[in-house]
Amino acid sequence: MIINDPEKDQEIQANVRTVPGIITQRGCTYAGCRGVVLGPTRDILQIVHGPIGCSFYAWLTRRNQSAPAEGEGNFIPYSFSTDMQDENIVFGGEVKLKEAMREAFEMFSPKAIAIFSTCPVGLIGDDVHAVAREMKEELGINCFGFSCEGYRGVSQSAGHHIANNQIFKHVLGTDNPTRKGKFQVNLLGEYNIGGDAFEIERLFEEAGITLISSFSGNSTVESMAYAHIADLNMVMCHRSINYIAEMMEVKYGIPWIKVNFVGAKSAAKSLKKIAEYFGDAELTAKVDAIVEREMAKSEAVREAVKAKVEGKVAMMFVGGSRAHHYQDLFEELGIHVVSAGYEFAHRDDYEGRKVIPDIKIDADTRNIEELEVEKTEDAELWREDLVAKKAALEETGYTFADYEGMMPQMKKNSLVIDDINHWETEKLIEFYKPDVFCAGIKEKYVVQKFGIPLKQLHNYDAGGPYTCFEGAINFYYEMQRMLDTKIWKLVDAPWKSEPEIVGSMTIEA
Repeated sequence: MIINDPEKDQEIQANVRTVPGIITQRGCTYAGCRGVVLGPTRDILQIVHGPIGCSFYAWLTRRNQSAPAEGEGNFIPYSFSTDMQDENIVFGGEVKLKEAMREAFEMFSPKAIAIFSTCPVGLIGDDVHAVAREMKEELGINCFGFSCEGYRGVSQSAGHHIANNQIFKHVLGTDNPTRKGKFQVNLLGEYNIGGDAFEIERLFEEAGITLISSFSGNSTVESMAYAHIADLNMVMCHRSINYIAEMMEVKYGIPWIKVNFVGAKSAAKSLKKIAEYFGDAELTAKVDAIVEREMAKSEAVREAVKAKVEGKVAMMFVGGSRAHHYQDLFEELGIHVVSAGYEFAHRDDYEGRKVIPDIKIDADTRNIEELEVEKTEDAELWREDLVAKKAALEETGYTFADYEGMMPQMKKNSLVIDDINHWETEKLIEFYKPDVFCAGIKEKYVVQKFGIPLKQLHNYDAGGPYTCFEGAINFYYEMQRMLDTKIWKLVDAPWKSEPEIVGSMTIEA
């Protein structure tokens, strides 16, 4: 925990293993790989090699939405698993995995099949990568595996990194179409929870910006294959996807910028930054018109709602960039964020990328393959024009490949805490007495029993979208419904009046 002071350089402990026995909010490496990064990709058939419970865990839990074209495959509604049994643990499960891949190919005719390893697979030594190579030859489609066993890393973050590596190795750059638009971009780290990506795509289309590929909200593996033809990469969730952004710049010369489409003002700033990058008068005019129109609509709602919720107190403990980005929306409503933290962040997510050279490589980090990426030898794929554009813009003060982190933005004396546990959550609730708590499903009902509304920012409950201007309006109204009511003050936790449940055990000689 750190008492924040934006004027000082403070170091927070992050990306270290949770103390055994503590109830953490974190998920596992498999969850970060299968559930987060690959989960929203609709045209790749994803087979979980392991017990059925692991596959069920990653099945539609994040409300990733997708809009396939007519006749286009969509495997998101399905849950594919090898359903490993005791005999597979004892004798190995590679034969069963091959049979599952053949069966899936026969039934669904996918363009690609991905295999996700769970904990038992790593323990018994099944080689999913060898199986993938063999089945790729047999089936004639792209097949590849992920060594994303749940225990492999400190948290979901390891799974993000593993997913980035394998997509870069086996998918990206495998197709080379002609240009698709005048202003071509990739959107990285936006997972279309509750339709978030749809709002961003709508504004891009109106402005004339061509979205080549998304990693990975409303995405296809087909578009990821030619993502390297983009002119710019935009990173939303820095933690989950910065690896691909950096590797694409090294190999193809495509620069990346940090963007944030959560919050009306942040969305406006990001759209203007994209227009500034391309330096086209027509694009700039369209973006300015969109921003002026949409800001007028969102401002009218914001002012009305702010009068009812201003001065309320919020606490946030969420994964990815959400604990940071959603502070912009609260700030627009005059709601004070007194405490915030991540489930699986690294120091640079808190303190900014300037600390990356000082982060020590530990044993857990060495469990993850670090790809050695070199500049492509294909002169047609290397974007010398983009390298020159980046250099020219940097001279004007335009920032690339930078993220200032969450702590510099937070108010002085606010609390920053990494990997909060349930006991700490309860004590901080008693201390701060927040009016709203933003976290995930594991904390939802415990917090609500304290008489405090909890807004899930992992899957939005049944809400969303919350990105861009229409999304901001949705969030304003959601906060009004949650905060401008006395109903939560009527909640009385059962443990205050009911006797504690006491168990006993008798040991017979």
